[in-house]
Amino acid sequence: MTTPDTLAARCDTHIAAHSLLQHPFYQAWSDGTLPVAALTDYAREYGAFIGRIADGWRTVGEPDIAAVEIGHARVWATTFADGLGTAVTAPEVRAVQALCATADALFTDRVTALGALYAFEAQQPATARSKRAGLATHYSALPASCETYFRLHEDDDHEPALLAAGLNALPAEDMARAEAACAQMSVALWDALSGLHAPHVAARMTS
Repeated sequence: MTTPDTLAARCDTHIAAHSLLQHPFYQAWSDGTLPVAALTDYAREYGAFIGRIADGWRTVGEPDIAAVEIGHARVWATTFADGLGTAVTAPEVRAVQALCATADALFTDRVTALGALYAFEAQQPATARSKRAGLATHYSALPASCETYFRLHEDDDHEPALLAAGLNALPAEDMARAEAACAQMSVALWDALSGLHAPHVAARMTS
C-alpha cells in the first residue's frame, strides 16, 4: 500500500488506468480461453522485455536485484518459453517493439527508471498469481515448469515497495519526470498485450 498524496500514490493512479489484470489478454488467460498459440507468442515476444528489467534495476542503483533479474530472465527462457516450444527472440510485434524501445529509453536515467520500473513491478505480484493460477487450472497439458517464473514473483512485494520509497524520496524537481515515465510505461505495457492479443482475436472472429 502507498500513502495517499505521495508520488507513488499518483503513479498508482496511472497504473490503475491501464491495469494489466483488466486487459482482455490476461482475462482470457485467467479463464482459459486464451489459445496456447497466444501464450507461445507471449513467451517468445514478451521475453525480450523481461530481459531488460535488469537494466532498470541497475540504473536505479540496485545491482544485486539486477543480478537476480538476469537469472529470472533466464528462468523465463528455459522454463516458460521452452515449455511452450519456443525461444525468446527480438520481438516482431510492433507494440512489443515499442515496449522494448520505451524500456531502453527510460531505463537509462535513474529518475525515469524508478517510474517505469514501478509501473511494471507494482503489478507483477498480482499478475504473476493470476497467470500461474490460469496455467495450473486451464493449461495442465503444458509442462508444470511453465509456472516457475510466475511462482517466483507472486509474493514479491519487496521490489515495488523499494521503488515506491525511491519515488517518494525524489527531489520535487524530479517528480514530474518520474510520474510521466510511469504513465508512459503503463500505456506501453497495456499496448504490448493488445498487440499480442489482436491476431488471435481476429482469428477467432473469422473461424
